[in-house]
Amino acid sequence: MENLLELFAHRFFQNAVWTILLTSLLSAMIGTYIVSRKIVFISGGITHASFGGIGLAYFLGINPFLGAVVFAITTALGIEWISSKGKIREDSAIAILWSLGMALGIIFVFLTPGYTPNLMSFLFGSILSVDRFDLWILIAVVLLTALLFILLYRPIVYTAFDPEFSKTRGLPVSLIRNIMAILMALAIVLSIRVMGIILVLSLFTIPQNTALLFTNDFKRIVAGSILWSITGSLTGLLVAYFLNIPGGAAIIFVLTIQFFLVKVFLLLRSSKNR
Repeated sequence: MENLLELFAHRFFQNAVWTILLTSLLSAMIGTYIVSRKIVFISGGITHASFGGIGLAYFLGINPFLGAVVFAITTALGIEWISSKGKIREDSAIAILWSLGMALGIIFVFLTPGYTPNLMSFLFGSILSVDRFDLWILIAVVLLTALLFILLYRPIVYTAFDPEFSKTRGLPVSLIRNIMAILMALAIVLSIRVMGIILVLSLFTIPQNTALLFTNDFKRIVAGSILWSITGSLTGLLVAYFLNIPGGAAIIFVLTIQFFLVKVFLLLRSSKNR
């Protein structure tokens, strides 16, 4: 217990805890929208496509996260445009841009002279390296997302579940989906710092699916996602620290085990009540 209290006294660990709390809020809102629209792999597509921006940024000698944001937003809007205007299925659009982004990232990293020392942190995450500036950016995006969800809650839910019906009601479906695409891109890029490109998909799907075991209501799924994300992520962070293993992998492992334990518990309880 004493070692645990000493751990929370360190600034880097405090930043990591705040990052988990804020990321849980952000991924709960955006992830519930993603799961409701049944476009789970869009987060993977945006994430992997943003690697192209990271590679380009390294090549140009600028901040890699700036390149990731530009590529992520372009990819998210591109997926929406291709699937709606280009007469291509959404999953096909995701696969095309996913592959293109990864290919560009690999090419630019290969062309960059010298060694790229921080590349592994983008692939696997580095939650303990989050600083105060990163936290302020995360806070700003969380507040922006929460504000838009409050102001546009019904249009967001309607367009997520039934876009055709929403059009008949006069809702600007394309505008709302583009706004959500930008929010998805920002949320995913910020979450790369926690989970890394390889694992970030899970952060936007596992807590939401755990919450779905209890309810189908959009608001309750968001609330449940926050709860499961915070408990699983904090537990994973502690496991990572004491076992000296990567934080992102430990968090995803705990979130997955958490999902299966809840699923088994509900199945056992259901069989007992029969």
